Amino acid sequence: MDLKSKIILIYGPTASGKSLFALKLAKKINGEIVNADSMQVYKELKILTARPSQKDLNFIKHHLYGFHSAEKKFSTGDWLKLVRKKIFEIKKRKKVPILVGGTGLYFKALTDGLVKLPSIPINFRKKIRNLHQRIGSKDFFSKLVDIDPLSKKKINPNDSQRAIRAYEVKLFTNKSIFEWFRNTKSEYDYQDFYKIYIDFPREDLIKRINLRSSKMIKNGAILEVKNFLRLKIAKTMTARKAIGIHEVEEFLNKKIDLEQVIEKISIKTRQYAKRQRTWGRGNMFDWIKLKSSSPNSFLKKI
Repeated sequence: MDLKSKIILIYGPTASGKSLFALKLAKKINGEIVNADSMQVYKELKILTARPSQKDLNFIKHHLYGFHSAEKKFSTGDWLKLVRKKIFEIKKRKKVPILVGGTGLYFKALTDGLVKLPSIPINFRKKIRNLHQRIGSKDFFSKLVDIDPLSKKKINPNDSQRAIRAYEVKLFTNKSIFEWFRNTKSEYDYQDFYKIYIDFPREDLIKRINLRSSKMIKNGAILEVKNFLRLKIAKTMTARKAIGIHEVEEFLNKKIDLEQVIEKISIKTRQYAKRQRTWGRGNMFDWIKLKSSSPNSFLKKI
């Protein structure tokens, strides 16, 4: 199996062991690891986002982890520009770029290209969000399908963020967001990539998530959130939505106890993992799927 000429992509739900797998793979094929997780870019959030440890960073060269201020916006387009540069640099060093993370949109932008949508006025977008809030997710999705039938099979009815985006694009441009996607191309060829999706049985994943949530608190998540909150970052900023910030803030305000913090973080993380798996099923048909027991077997075959 010749992987050394490829750009390797590793996706999976949170706590699925993809980072450890990437480390082992990088060691075996002389690779360098590049972050493809939207929350792990923020320098202020190391523990809550489960960023690689210093030991891991010393073991294998890592890129695009903890480099961006949570006070500044960071888009998929920003990541794409940086990751293209990193891939070029890594290949120039005769190393193998290994992109690992759980942000499906990042991978899609890289493999399919980033759609160039026209700018939609903020007031227009606010009206759509207000409509969603007023009528609820179920009725909103029905309205979306009425105006954009392509959305029916391409968007999960529970994925409010994507549904809202599709609705506002269709209404503003009179063109489905999926038609915009169709006219978008990547600068890479299909054969440039080797795509791996690490799947995990739901029950096993839940146990791993629960364990991780407890470890985060033991490893200093409370202090990390305290320091983060001192920055007074607006709630509209992406970093502010990291799982654990709201829960620890409730604890600091004495609304819940430590056990409840862990429980709430676990629940939110499980919900997030479910969304990641849904994304994987809907968008990663051509990815090689490795079950939880398969990564080691895969490494032996290389």
